[in-house]
Amino acid sequence: MKTKELLSGLRSKSIQELNDDLVAAKKELFNLRFQNATNQLDNTSRIKEVRKQIARIQTVISETKAAD
Repeated sequence: MKTKELLSGLRSKSIQELNDDLVAAKKELFNLRFQNATNQLDNTSRIKEVRKQIARIQTVISETKAAD
């Protein structure tokens, strides 16, 4: 259920807003990987969550571009 709500929220955004979210998620993923490499990351499952979030954003962007 949570995923459907997230996707509906993403689909209501413009492409520019989605690109901004994508950049922010990629920065967060970089920071998480850096923390993991230096053994400062407590919640390693967050990396997987952010990777899935990036994939969802990219999917919505490609769907929106294909619909145009």
